[in-house]
Amino acid sequence: MDLSQLRPPEGSRKKRKRIGRGSGSGHGGTSCKGHKGQNARSGGGVRDGFEGGQMPLSRRLPKRGFRSRILKDIVTLNVEKLNGFQTGVEIDEHRLKESGMVKSSAEKIKILGKGEIDHPLTVKIKMISQGAKAKIEAAGGSVIEVV
Repeated sequence: MDLSQLRPPEGSRKKRKRIGRGSGSGHGGTSCKGHKGQNARSGGGVRDGFEGGQMPLSRRLPKRGFRSRILKDIVTLNVEKLNGFQTGVEIDEHRLKESGMVKSSAEKIKILGKGEIDHPLTVKIKMISQGAKAKIEAAGGSVIEVV
C-alpha cells in the first residue's frame, strides 16, 4: 500500500449543501429558506438575546457591582512556595517571574503567610502580609519592602 491508495473511510466525508443552484439540486428556488418573511431576507433574523419583544433575560435580571479598570489583579504567593529557593538567596519580583512561580505578565505580587519556611531568605517585594513577614524573619531571613 502506498500514499496514492489511501482513502478516507466510507461516510466520513460529507458534501456541503450547495443552495441556490437550480431546482435540479433540490436546494434551489427559495434556497432552503421557506417563503418570504424576515428569515428569508439577506441579513435576516433577529439579534442575539432578542425574545420576540418580551423583556430579554439580560434586562430582567438585576445588575450588581462593576469591574474596576484601574485596579489590576494582585497575584498571591504563599510563604511555603519560597522553600523552593536555596538558603540565603535574594528573592524579588523578577526572580519569582524567572522561576515560573508567578506569571511573567503579573503586575502586582503579594506574599501571604500560609505554610512554613524552613531556611533564611532575603525577600525584596512591594507587598507582603504581616504573617508572612513574621515567618520569614523567624526563619532567620529578612524582608525589605520596596516602594
